Amino acid sequence: MKVTVVGAGAVGASCAEYIAMKNFASEVVLVDIKEGFAEGKAMDLMQCASLNGFDTKITGSTSDYSKTAGSDVAVITSGIPRKPGMTREELIGINAGIVKSVSTSLLEHSPNVIIIVVSNPMDTMAYLVHKTTGLPKNRIIGMGGALDSARFKYRLSEALACPTSDVDGMVIAAHSDKGMLPLTRMATRNGVPVSNFLSEERLNQVAEDTKVGGATLTGLLGTSAWYAPGAAVSTIVQAIACDQKKMIPCSVMLDGEYGLKDICMGAPVIIGKGGVEKIVEIELTAAEKAKLMDSAEAVRTVNGML
Repeated sequence: MKVTVVGAGAVGASCAEYIAMKNFASEVVLVDIKEGFAEGKAMDLMQCASLNGFDTKITGSTSDYSKTAGSDVAVITSGIPRKPGMTREELIGINAGIVKSVSTSLLEHSPNVIIIVVSNPMDTMAYLVHKTTGLPKNRIIGMGGALDSARFKYRLSEALACPTSDVDGMVIAAHSDKGMLPLTRMATRNGVPVSNFLSEERLNQVAEDTKVGGATLTGLLGTSAWYAPGAAVSTIVQAIACDQKKMIPCSVMLDGEYGLKDICMGAPVIIGKGGVEKIVEIELTAAEKAKLMDSAEAVRTVNGML
């Protein structure tokens, strides 16, 4: 499998590193507009190959999309990252133009590619790729839910004082500080509802901490996080490459699911070699449905800025 990662900054380089280390791809191509930057990142990563035991070939390219030809999966991380105090939505003006240009360039050389969108505001950028390319909805995936769910499980394990491997839970709806919907009601510790261990007040705090997970890290780091986003992307790419049929919350184009149409939002989906192979509809409470609709309304407002 050949994978292209557009944007060789911290997030893009982490994507390439985790994909290579999992050793399921034959080649990863890093692309960036900064002269020599992707080539340098690729060389640095390749010098890790003997140390970390992977055989994936990593190459870099300065804006030459011909080197991405024949990619099975492409990851779009390019655009400006968040700074402290910024919302994801504030990035739309610059990032929309970048994502539109990148998706068009990718398809010129890889007409059968599956595109994973990381650039923020992610739900709107995934929607933009749909409108720009006209690709079938199974071939465009927004990464957000996978990352948000990982952050949710981290916060749950922290509250439970247990290993993260004990915990399962997911986040749906928008990839935004106010629009996320952590499903605390469905979260479990080894199959036992976490509500058996945590008070309603503590669970509400877990949900709130999850929703501002990105902003918390941006405040601490001075820019967007990169390790967990890179790992989230690698999980989605591996599910495609290895046809794993994994259920991963991702931002996808909804066509009647959850009562929503013509919008990209986070939902649990089955990921396999075809990309999004099924959108899983779970039964939500009235309160959860109301939060989902509020989240959708906020996403539509941002979409209207395109």
